[in-house]
Amino acid sequence: MRDTATPRADELRIDAPHRELLDQVLDKWSLSVLNELCERPCRFNELRRAIPAVTQKSLTATLRRLERNGIVERHVVATRPVAVEYRITPLGKTLRAPIDALLDWADAQLPRIEQARRAFDAAVD
Repeated sequence: MRDTATPRADELRIDAPHRELLDQVLDKWSLSVLNELCERPCRFNELRRAIPAVTQKSLTATLRRLERNGIVERHVVATRPVAVEYRITPLGKTLRAPIDALLDWADAQLPRIEQARRAFDAAVD
């Protein structure tokens, strides 16, 4: 009998902490924010203009989650009035390669996925 507490090397295991982190980092708004911040630091309103579909409340919550996870940092700019700028952290930059890999996979597999969706939908109807 195998010890279930020790995963096999080839076993996909997504525990609650992993699931929570992936939910927070790979959601729709986080990916949009990270896409903007990979290019340059941005102020809050710059992000709102760059991502017009996001609400102020959703953008604030997204930035706070990313900051809490060490992916984004908040920097107060000593101007009048005081401004806040957000920038991606070195830890946040390490997300680029895995996200690019997922996007490359999606691009390559999208025709097969769309075909599977059509077949599923036809069988359901």
